[in-house]
Amino acid sequence: MSNRHLSRSISMQSLYEWDFKFSVLNADGNANTKECLDIIVKNNIKEYGSGEKDDEFVLDVIDGVYKNLKKIDSIIKRLAPEWPIDQVMIIDRNILRIGIYELMFSKRDDVPPKVAINEAIELAKSFGGNSSGKFVNGVLGTLYNENENGSKKDKKLVDES
Repeated sequence: MSNRHLSRSISMQSLYEWDFKFSVLNADGNANTKECLDIIVKNNIKEYGSGEKDDEFVLDVIDGVYKNLKKIDSIIKRLAPEWPIDQVMIIDRNILRIGIYELMFSKRDDVPPKVAINEAIELAKSFGGNSSGKFVNGVLGTLYNENENGSKKDKKLVDES
């Protein structure tokens, strides 16, 4: 497993845990959510991380998703209108958040768009349900095509075999 793939897995696991806990803690209104997220990420890096420089990639992704969360979630709502954001599986929602962050808010030199989409689909296939890969591909593929003004031949970005 490449370091970047492992880093995305750690990011997804951290966001999943934070999203689950945030929903519970938010009801009480007692949590500093950024502080909670930082603790979760540090613990997950320590437990699952390689200890190499790609730990910085995890922190960049988490920070980028957190800072752009409202914009990212509005993109998900727009591109998947039949699925209210709170009804999208937590795993799929956070994989989409990472993918959208990489497509829209990170530097293109760091991660080419098709790589970001493929990585998100692989995470969805590994951690999500039976249709997660197709759902993630559909949302991120639509976003890519909107941004790139791609032709019809670019609609299917990766093979879903």
